[in-house]
Amino acid sequence: MKILIFFVFTIFWSFGECSHPHPLDPPTPSELNLVRTIVQKAYPSNITFQYVGLEEPDKSTILSWLSLNSKTKTKTKTKTLPPRQFYVVSRYHKQSLEMIVDLRTRSIIGSKVDEGHGYPMLTLDEQTAASELPFLYGPFRESVKKRGLNLSEVICSDFTVGWYGEGKTNRILKIKCYYTNGTVNLYARPLEGIEAVVDLDQMKIIDYTDRFIVPLPKAEGTEYRESKLKPPFGPNLKGIAMMQPGGPGFKIDGHTVSWANWEFHVGFDIRAGPIISLASIYDLQKQKYRQVLYRGFISELFVPYQDPTLEWYYTTYFDCGEFGFGQSASSLQPLTDCPANAAFLDAYYAGSDGTPVKIANAFCIFERYAGDIMWRHTEIEIPKEITEVRPDVSLVVRMVSTVGNYDYVIDWEFKPSGSIKLGVGLTGILEVKAGIYTNTDQIKEDIYGTLLADNTIGVYHDHFLTYYLDLDIDGETNSFVKSNLETVIVKDPTIPRKSYWTVISETAKTEADARINLGFKPSELVVVNPNKKTKPGNKIGYRLLPGSVVHPLLVTDDYPQIRAAFTNYNVWVTPYNKSEKWASGLYVDRSRGDDTLAAWSLRDREIENKDIVLWYTMGFHHVPSQEDFPIMPTLSGGFELRPTNFFESNPVLKTKSPKHVYWPNCSSQH
Repeated sequence: MKILIFFVFTIFWSFGECSHPHPLDPPTPSELNLVRTIVQKAYPSNITFQYVGLEEPDKSTILSWLSLNSKTKTKTKTKTLPPRQFYVVSRYHKQSLEMIVDLRTRSIIGSKVDEGHGYPMLTLDEQTAASELPFLYGPFRESVKKRGLNLSEVICSDFTVGWYGEGKTNRILKIKCYYTNGTVNLYARPLEGIEAVVDLDQMKIIDYTDRFIVPLPKAEGTEYRESKLKPPFGPNLKGIAMMQPGGPGFKIDGHTVSWANWEFHVGFDIRAGPIISLASIYDLQKQKYRQVLYRGFISELFVPYQDPTLEWYYTTYFDCGEFGFGQSASSLQPLTDCPANAAFLDAYYAGSDGTPVKIANAFCIFERYAGDIMWRHTEIEIPKEITEVRPDVSLVVRMVSTVGNYDYVIDWEFKPSGSIKLGVGLTGILEVKAGIYTNTDQIKEDIYGTLLADNTIGVYHDHFLTYYLDLDIDGETNSFVKSNLETVIVKDPTIPRKSYWTVISETAKTEADARINLGFKPSELVVVNPNKKTKPGNKIGYRLLPGSVVHPLLVTDDYPQIRAAFTNYNVWVTPYNKSEKWASGLYVDRSRGDDTLAAWSLRDREIENKDIVLWYTMGFHHVPSQEDFPIMPTLSGGFELRPTNFFESNPVLKTKSPKHVYWPNCSSQH
């Protein structure tokens, strides 16, 4: 208990040590209130705040403010912070209004009305208001009554509708509803056939259909609350604890985290969620910190469902651009979402009226040791056997975003070896469709999913996550190198071998050269600094180690795929442009694909020896199974950014093993 109290005290003491703000810090409540005051002074009525985010200072400004000292760990900072400015997107008189708000001058220093086709991110307030409209709508009440259901046990949810070639579009949502009698797992009991269309600017139902009635899936077997489950229980797991008698190995100063040989900044955005910036690693041999990642985040998450019927064809979510990964963040639960040695950070965003909304425990940060090995070797070729092993400890930054039925566990994991592992876990509830079938033997046509239980179909779908990775490998000017592994035929008749493989490298000159669909040719993909080399002459770099390779299966001229053309390739490289950070475009709701990563890249700009951004799309084709129902065990994926000739030699060679605390195994004493 004394150790635990000391640990908690140390964590909170480190939070209190914040002695200076940072130009990339997320908005504070006072800043959001000030933005609200400034905007409402200029627009005193009928304005809603769809997005409020940091207007990021120019990279050169940030790097000059936070210059890395080449000889020590100390960072020198100028006395004057760059101006704190915020980018605001509002709805005002049925138009999308963009503003830049300067807090120092307390004024709007730039504004314009968007003339494009799409609409801004939805606020939680308007989603809630739209979902409540059916309960006061006569035809809907009648639909519920004729099904013999209790209106008080119905819950409705909103769905974006996309774009399917219409010339002019309105800002609308479709509403579907669910029955909660007997379960809180509302997604398991959809009222199939009922659909309302809501105009968000008028906030009223403009169309309604009740096309058919199918059996309502049963509540039995859909409950997931521990307090409501009945025995037998299992499997039985013994408790596991990670103790750190010496306290945490990391320090949090405001939003800057330092741990082992890493230092980085943790930010938050209402649309993107977690943003990792200014990640640099200390090189023991060079005795200085070296740049790795200037800025990284999930730019978009595209989730197209594969049911083409009238009630489902439009179900193709853009979870960041339409619903907001940040505003969908869940408060993390100590000891369950995060281990006992975790520290927590809160986050704030602007609600639809501009007032600050707090997400308590939006982030957790913790050291992870899962019994893995950093490096080892046993040498048996000498008289006295030698074994050297180092345990693998890493630092994790975690956020969970719950967008409707799915929970996404987002991890950034930093390793002493220099690697950054980016992980995503998918859990939560499947999006299911009610049907007439209770056994697969009855099915004679395509039901676009898996029959999971009586009258319950888990619809096929995809998850495509596109990451924005502004790698600055030991400086801003980098190149992208494709090292292809190619088979060579041995021509010397005196050698028994017939073939071998070798590496043929090519540097991408323009954006077109860097577009890659993985899985067709073995290759190493490396971002290098062509202006710096190791002692043996290798260009220093970081390589992308992809995870599971997934490609879109929709045809390229299908409307959802036109909007999500940024998933057509797994890898893109673009020249750095501060305004190009949303792969799906600034205005995603009902967008037409004309402001996406795929559209920007058509300019085929030069990327060799430039400040460049790497975009990587990972994904999952999800064929639901019965094990995913009624709640889905976490499905995990990810990828790694790994140093490649970045260091002169193994950077963790001299790492000492941490001291172990041995606890008696009580069961062995009986």
